[in-house]
Amino acid sequence: MNAPPGLTFLVGGARSGKSTLAVALGRAWDGPVTLIATARLDNDDHDLALRVARHQAERPAHWITVETDRDVIGALRDVPSDTLVIVDCITLWVAAAFDQPDEFTIETDALTLARVAASRSAPTVLISNEVGLGVHPSSDVGRRYRDTLGRVNATLATHAQRTLLLVAGRALRLDDPWSLLT
Repeated sequence: MNAPPGLTFLVGGARSGKSTLAVALGRAWDGPVTLIATARLDNDDHDLALRVARHQAERPAHWITVETDRDVIGALRDVPSDTLVIVDCITLWVAAAFDQPDEFTIETDALTLARVAASRSAPTVLISNEVGLGVHPSSDVGRRYRDTLGRVNATLATHAQRTLLLVAGRALRLDDPWSLLT
């Protein structure tokens, strides 16, 4: 068995099985694997540190890990073309970039990321959270973040060969709704 070629986009809620599936895809790949981790560890965020440690324990020790909370595009471009790449996760990448003057820059970067990921010869797996299904954020910045991440996710899904929604450890393939009109 081998991981499928092209861009695979995994989206879902927290603890839905996205990272577990990405690791399984990486294990199925016959070649090298690089994980691009976007978490920026803060000494005060004990929960995030525990999550990072759990994810590290799940992956094989021989995988290469690149840590960057901002330059995901550059990191992806630097990975050899025969290497499967997992980016975990887009949610934190958008959060790290959210201090930019406007969301347009983030969305432009997402389009570039999608194109770079989709054009690689080895498989690329992008992971993101779906935050638009929950409670309506009470703050303006929370609403802007939710809306921006939603647009970023839509951009990535548009360029992906496969988009899977993960819920309770199960994957549901998402199809392009516009293909129904043709």
